[in-house]
This record gives sequence, structure tokens and C-alpha cells, in this order.
Amino acid sequence: MAACANAPVPVELELLLARLDASAPLAERHLWLLDLLAWVRGPADAVPAACARVHAFVDAVQAHPAVQQRLQAWWQALAETVDITTLLADFGFAARNAMFSEIGERLRRKLLPGSPETIDASELFALALPTAFDAQWLAALPEDLVQRLVPLLAGPGSTGLAWKTALLDAITYCAGQILSTGFAPDLRLRMSEAARESQPFHALIRDVESLRVEVLHGLRTPERLDAAAQRLRERLDACRAAVNSVYPHFADNGISVGLVFRMRQLRERILRVRALLDCVLSPTPAHSAAQLLAQLVKVGRERRSLRVLLAANTSLLAAKVAERSAETGEHYITRTAAEYRSMLGQAAGGGAVMAFTTLIKFGLYALALSAFWGGFAAGMNYALSFVLIQLLHFTVATKQPAMTAPAMAAKLKDLGRAGAVESFVDEVTHLVRSQVAAVLGNVLVVFPAALALSLLWGALWGQPPLGADQARHVLDALHLLGPSLLFAAYTGVLLFASSIVAGWAENAFVLLRLDSALRYHPRSTRWLGAARAARWARFLRANISGFAANISLGFMLGLTPAVAGFFGLGLDARHVTLSSGQIGVASATLGWDALHLGAFWWAVAMIPFNGALNVAVSFYLAFHLALRAQNVSGVERSRIYTAIRARLRTAPWSFFLPERRRA
Repeated sequence: MAACANAPVPVELELLLARLDASAPLAERHLWLLDLLAWVRGPADAVPAACARVHAFVDAVQAHPAVQQRLQAWWQALAETVDITTLLADFGFAARNAMFSEIGERLRRKLLPGSPETIDASELFALALPTAFDAQWLAALPEDLVQRLVPLLAGPGSTGLAWKTALLDAITYCAGQILSTGFAPDLRLRMSEAARESQPFHALIRDVESLRVEVLHGLRTPERLDAAAQRLRERLDACRAAVNSVYPHFADNGISVGLVFRMRQLRERILRVRALLDCVLSPTPAHSAAQLLAQLVKVGRERRSLRVLLAANTSLLAAKVAERSAETGEHYITRTAAEYRSMLGQAAGGGAVMAFTTLIKFGLYALALSAFWGGFAAGMNYALSFVLIQLLHFTVATKQPAMTAPAMAAKLKDLGRAGAVESFVDEVTHLVRSQVAAVLGNVLVVFPAALALSLLWGALWGQPPLGADQARHVLDALHLLGPSLLFAAYTGVLLFASSIVAGWAENAFVLLRLDSALRYHPRSTRWLGAARAARWARFLRANISGFAANISLGFMLGLTPAVAGFFGLGLDARHVTLSSGQIGVASATLGWDALHLGAFWWAVAMIPFNGALNVAVSFYLAFHLALRAQNVSGVERSRIYTAIRARLRTAPWSFFLPERRRA
């Protein structure tokens, strides 16, 4: 960075210096600091310009001894009033080790303004240096300029002892927080055995106190100071290694978002101690202080961001959900003709069950329930049907994309090897073919099955399950040119959301060790017997993810119209299998006359678009999540797209029908 150039004293700076008053009330003194830094920041468009303003400020103060005396008195009042250690030790960290409390605190900071009438240096710092540009110009300040600024503030005879004492106090406070978190039982019990036996946290305070003694006693030799600093660094590294030993435990025993949050706080405090230690030992303390303040500005920016908080602390859980979905999704990808036929059979079974589901849905209308209870009953109907399909080992087509997308994303990690692109394109063809088979199996069975069940209903009860007006209303609601496309895309979002619920539920099941509790708890074994309790534990461990996905999806589909109607949104769900069944029930009522209705053909034309949007939206969202969770980057997408287009030109039917014989 080029050195800052001298500049004439601007009028704004003269007015600021004229307002400088060390005897002013607390809020007025702090407002002067905010105005000064706002002037230094300027339009926030050029770092050299900000440096030049700092240079102009230093020149102006040095040229007027009276102003310099007032500035030193103001700085002394600031140092005596404001506790700098809260900034050095606590700025950027949560007041409580709870993620949801931190979310509430960040929302409060976003919605409510802060006051300069404070003795908390953290609050004043956040008001004074709120932008990312502040970190840039602070880091760019030349060392000679900072060296000139220090005596203007603290006086020419300052030894820097107060600054070192503040740094050491901040190190002590951070060490205490590290110690309390490291000794917490939920973290300690998850550490590796080697980490627990080494006891890295036990001697942390002793090492900090040893450093304090070496720094504050000038008669000590530099070798002793270096040895004390090295011991503290090694102790911090051991503490960090102990924290990192918890992550393998998460892989097999579930992830706690709250615990991940506390671990991140602990690791950040360890890094803060190292940064403070570097400032204590720096041969250029003033320049190091400026660099530390620049880093704290960046920390403050992250401290105010909800997105950063959620992304940082839920990434592990997202990776776990994606990993589990990838394992499940492999079962939904067909690669041979036999697997393709099996998928058609499973989808046909799912379509048959959904025909009954559709008929029951219309039967619930006859109960004339209120909007909420009608939606709840419909959700219960869907949920039970989806669970039955799961237990019968059938499939519903639109539930697959959210599971298969992470499996596809996992393949992208191997694109660097030879033939990886062609292998990935093969997987794409297998996936598309599997989705086509599942959708066809559902739709081609649910329509005639719903039609046959409705005709049987009419033969038994003397009237169809729907009246003629209701049947026409069903066809009009499924019209291609209506809002059905939007509803179909929204249903894709619900399908993706159900896969997230499944991942959360399975993680909680493993984290809380519910399978072990069911298998070994005395009450469970007394009621069920040891053998039956073990079977139930294995069954729930294998199926809890599917149960959570099916039940959550069912209630989201059923309650969407009721909840959306309450807010006046007019939103509805369009599930391709259910929509096909509804057309079948409506056709049974209208008979052959349905073929002469334009609404019937528009509704039929909607089915392929409905299925495509259900599949595409849920697949895109799950694929995007999987890419972020697995940190896949630098993918040569142009090569992939070119290879897919080439496959479409040379072998278009491979996306729809299985190969008769593999090479």
C-alpha cells in the first residue's frame, strides 16, 4: 500500500477539533469519536483517501499544542471510563453458549439501534467501526503514521504498560471461558480417550499466569518470556486438538447443533488468545494494535450476520443429512433392466395405494370439517398412505429426487480422474430413467385404479363419490393454464423439506440414543421382552428417516391449503400422483362425456408438467444443498453439460429405457 500523502486541513476536521471536549458528558464524547471516524471513512470508496485523512488529523493535532492537550485529556477520560478488555476478550462471542439465544441477540442488534452512552467498549466499537471498509483502511495504515498517532493520544512519556496489562487481562478472561467450555461434560465425554487423558485444559490458567509474570516483570530474561509464550501456544494447540477429537464422535452418534456452536466459540477464543499473545510480544505494538482492530472489525461484521451464524453451525448437520440421503438415494437409482422393471413394479404398487388415498380424500369432504381440521384429516390420510407404501416396499415417484440428488453430488468429487465425466453422465441417465419409470408406474396405475374404485363405489352406493359440479371443479383446478404450475413447483419445495425433516429426525434419534434406550431400558424390556425390544430398536433405527419424511410430507400436503388460506394466499399443493388419481375419480363421475370437455384434456396435459416440476424443484434444492454440504467446488461444469448434450444426441432413449445388455 502506498504511503498516505499529506493533505491540507479540511474545514470538516477543523470543526471536529473545535468540538473536542474532555469534560463533555459521556454520550457527547463518544459521539465525537463516531463523527471523527465517519469523517475518516468518508465516502468509503478509497483506502488511500481514508489514510490521507488520518494523516491530516495527525498533522492538525501536532500543529496545535492546545488541541493535543485536549485530545490527550479526552483519551484519558475514554480509557478511564470504557473497559477495553470487553472488546479484546468478548467482542464477537456469544454472551451465552446457546445458539438460539445468539439468534435472538443478533435479531435484536439488527432491529434495535445501539446507544453511544455506554461503558462497554464492544458496543462503542460496533457503533464506531460498522463497515467492512473500516477493516481495510485500518489494516492499510502505515507503521510510521501509527507510531506518530500513539503519543498524540497517550502522551509522549507513555510506556505502553497499560496496553499490555489490558491485553493480558483479556487473555485471562478468554482462558477462563475456554476452561469452562472444555470442562463441560457434554463436550468432555465426547472427546477421544487420548484427549481426556492428556488433560490439556487443566494447566491452561497456570500457563497464562506464568506469561503474565514474565511480561510484567522487566527483570526477567527474554528467554524466560519466550519459553512462557511457547508453553502457552502449545497448551492452546493441545486444547484445540482435544476439541477437534469430538468430530469423529459426531459421525457415528449424531450431531448436536448447540454443541457445534459451543465448539466453534471455543476454537475462536483459542484463536483470539493467540492473536492477543502476538500483540503482547510484538516489537511494534502500535502497528499490531491497528491490525488487531482491523481484524475485530471483520469479526464484528460476522457477529451481526444471521446467515453466517446458521451456515457455520449447521453445515455439519447439512453434511450428515446429505450423507444419509445419498445412502438412501442409491436404492432409487436403477442401472439394469431388472432394476428398471423392479422400479416399475414398486411404483405401480405405490400408485395402487394412492388410488385409495385419493378416494378417501374425497370421502373426507363429505364430513364438512372446518378448514384446519379438514386439512389435518387430509394430512393424516396422506401420511398413513405414505407410511403404508414404505412398509410395503413400494415407492412414490416424487419422493425420490430429494434422496437421489445427494447421491449424484457425491459422484462429483471424483471428476478429476480419467473417464469420470462419462461415468457421471451414465449416472445422470440412470437417474432420469429411474424417475421416468417411477412417475410412469405411479400415474399409469393410479388413474385406472382410482377410476375403477370410483365406479365400484357408484355400483355399491348408487351414486359416484363426487357430484358432477364437484368433478368439473376438480378438472378446472388442475387446468394447465391456471396456477397449477406454481403449485407444482411449491410441492417440489415441500418434497425437499420432507427430506430435511427426515435427516433431522434420524440425527436426533441417533444423538439421543433412542435405539439403545428402547433395546436396554428396563421398562422397555419388561413390557416387550428383550428379544422383541431389540427387534423394535433395529426396525426404528432402519426406518425412522422414512417415517419422518412420509409423515411430515403428508401433513404439509394436507395443511397447506388451510394455512395458506388463513393468510389469504390461495396456495395449494399439486402432487403428480394425487392429481392423476383426482382426474380418475372425476372421470368416473362424468363418464364418457369427460372426453368431450376441454377441461379434462387441459388437466391431462398438466400431468407431465406437474411431475417434471415436482421432480426438478426438489432435485435442484437437494442437489444444491449436497454440493454445499460436501464442499464440492471447481467442478468443470462445461465438460459435464457438453457430455450430457452429446449423450442426448447419440443415445436419447438411454434416458428413458434401460439398455438390453451392458458393454
